[in-house]
Amino acid sequence: MMTTLLALDTSTEACSVALLHKGEKIHLDEMAQRTHTKRILPMIDEILAQAGIGLAQTDALVFGRGPGSFTGVRVGAGIAQGLALGADLPVIPISNLTAMAQQGYETCGAERVLCAIDARMNEVYFSGLQAEKVRWENEEFIQWRAIIEEKVCRPQQAIELIDSLQGDFLRVGTGWNAYTEFTQRELDNRSAIELPSAQYMLSLALPLYRQKQWISAVEIEPVYLRNEVTWKKLPGRE
Repeated sequence: MMTTLLALDTSTEACSVALLHKGEKIHLDEMAQRTHTKRILPMIDEILAQAGIGLAQTDALVFGRGPGSFTGVRVGAGIAQGLALGADLPVIPISNLTAMAQQGYETCGAERVLCAIDARMNEVYFSGLQAEKVRWENEEFIQWRAIIEEKVCRPQQAIELIDSLQGDFLRVGTGWNAYTEFTQRELDNRSAIELPSAQYMLSLALPLYRQKQWISAVEIEPVYLRNEVTWKKLPGRE
């Protein structure tokens, strides 16, 4: 039986929705500066209508759990929780940094990726990832191993970590053009991939769904990385 997954992401300036249905992917991507709350639900309705199904006919909900902007990550988590509770769906949270690495793999064939999203305040959300091929029920999937764990750090700290690595890496994300520490340094393999998209979260979520590695709606928790960020817990959490 084919799996149907609905993915959404509002963690950055981009707003995106994607659907895996009958083995095919469809997606909608928009730039939505400060309009995520107005656009995300109509985009979800549109993509479900394109496929001719309702939310209850999906098997699981996938969402970008961060890191990203405080408001954007919180909006995505809240929408995902509300939809999952209403339709009684399991949830699969996906790292936005890893989603960009997956895009680098699918579009550029990159198996080693450095991810940097501009976090403002002279910091970036940063990680280094290595692709590894795994098989599950006669299908091959890509999973990502962290060479540099997700963190929020200053550009100079990221450069010091990069200098400790060997080999070539594809660079993805808005962070690389945001700060002079990066632009003045001769770093190779800068890609055109700047922001995460929900369509690449589907590839990451499918093997997790097959292996029943999901959570319930009440377990949803945004990932901000900044310790000083405080937030009111989502409805349903103690």
